[in-house]
Amino acid sequence: MNRTIQTNEHLFHNNPFEQLPWHGSQDQLTNQTDKIAVLINEFEKPLWAVKTASQIFLTDMDGFSGSGSGNHLQAERLAYVAPMPLESLGDSAFMQTYGTRYPYYAGAMANGISSVDMVVALGKAGLMGSFGSAGLAPTRIEAAIHAIQQALPDGPYAINLIHSPNEPNLERNLAEMYLKLGVNVIEASAYMDLTYALAHFRVAGLSRTSDGTIKIGNKIIAKISRKEVARKFMLPAPEDLLRKLLADGKITQEQAEMAREVPMADDITVEADSGGHTDNRPLVGLIPTMLAVRDEVQAQMNYPQAIRIGAGGGISTPAAALAAFMMGAAYVVTGSVNQACVESGASLHTRNLLAQADMADVIMAPAADMFEMGVRVQVLKRGTMFAMRASRLYELYSRYNSLEEIPTADREKIEKTIFWRNLDEVWEETQAFFRERDQKNLDLAFKDPHHKLALIFRWYLGLSSRWSVVGEPGREMDYQIWCGPAMGTFNQWVKGSLLEPVENRKVVDIAMQILKGAAYLARVRSLSNQGITLASELQMYYPQRLR
Repeated sequence: MNRTIQTNEHLFHNNPFEQLPWHGSQDQLTNQTDKIAVLINEFEKPLWAVKTASQIFLTDMDGFSGSGSGNHLQAERLAYVAPMPLESLGDSAFMQTYGTRYPYYAGAMANGISSVDMVVALGKAGLMGSFGSAGLAPTRIEAAIHAIQQALPDGPYAINLIHSPNEPNLERNLAEMYLKLGVNVIEASAYMDLTYALAHFRVAGLSRTSDGTIKIGNKIIAKISRKEVARKFMLPAPEDLLRKLLADGKITQEQAEMAREVPMADDITVEADSGGHTDNRPLVGLIPTMLAVRDEVQAQMNYPQAIRIGAGGGISTPAAALAAFMMGAAYVVTGSVNQACVESGASLHTRNLLAQADMADVIMAPAADMFEMGVRVQVLKRGTMFAMRASRLYELYSRYNSLEEIPTADREKIEKTIFWRNLDEVWEETQAFFRERDQKNLDLAFKDPHHKLALIFRWYLGLSSRWSVVGEPGREMDYQIWCGPAMGTFNQWVKGSLLEPVENRKVVDIAMQILKGAAYLARVRSLSNQGITLASELQMYYPQRLR
């Protein structure tokens, strides 16, 4: 037989199984690489490592009854690996709350990159996806919600609500639309503080059951990278927002009273070094910090259901997912890797660029939605000049207070190389856009020349992401492609496998490979912890293995 297992004998001088020898037959044992891979991947079954005739074998037979064909033999038990069903990786309460099969969801990517097709494909597989509503017109968001609800009448799905400090009316209108359409799960992203819209969505869904228990009808998953912001979501809605909602007739007095007993969010997704909005924080530092804040708040508030902490940003391989689960994550969230999938709303050109990306092929650039605040997003730098051009616009915005102050040479250069048109024409288009989207934002621009300059520059930043989605011909070098370093890690992991070609990347396949791989690695690690060292080719999980 091909020896593939080694053992550290010194670990077993106090072997707890010494008095319980394994009984069975030779055909129930294996030490062949391909058969061991099969055994480890049968997650619902336990595993035993046994020793006989100075050789180490693996088996899924418990060996207590001694039944089986062939010659009966006795072996020493060396290790036991418990079943590892995928559901056991995270918190069962997460799955119960959202009606999912596994502790996993696909996070939102703006401009419909997390598309209707993506959300529906995930939902039909028992996984949750969050529709990327940010940057889309309300009419398109409404149409997407109807399509998702028709395909997934019982869920699971979520709709993104992004913080819009420059367009608070848009955020409020979207929250009201979600309430009207019966959306009961939102993923709140890029929030720096709680808002009227968030509190409205949350509190308007509160009610009491017949036994007096508070029922939270509207769920919020908050993607957060700062503990001070996380704490706000872990506490009840602020009193000032409750007073405003009461005064506006948005909630009842009873709902305001109930709101003081429930947190603003059901789940906090720790957002580490991700694509798009990110603080580039390390996941290994964020998860323990957020868990500590959660425990502190739970001790203070004593909620019936403690807030769960999930992990997002950097989750693109089984090893990353397993690491998050081992640190205490209730669930994991993927982002960048889904953007390259066939169900993604991104263009083929963009998906091909993402499939070629390495870990170092990312860079920070000014954000379109929070341009004036200096907020930055992480984007792909391979195959595009967006980051450099957007940074040039922010440099000009920071230096000059109005369009008229920009030197003629600088203005002509950006008109030629970035905008491809006269900035006066850009301003006309910008006015038409905000008349439909947010008139108050436009009114402010008429009063404040610096805000007008910001809106003109945001024309480029806003359209650049849309060009990437639709595949605008000739504008490839201006594509704004949100991407984190996890994209490169994923590409390395799937190299040489069925998932390497972009046309083979399906969002459900990727989700299942990450989860199966995490379970596989957990079982390998369990064996290792008990002194059983597998052959090197068995110590990693690759997508081509047992699809």
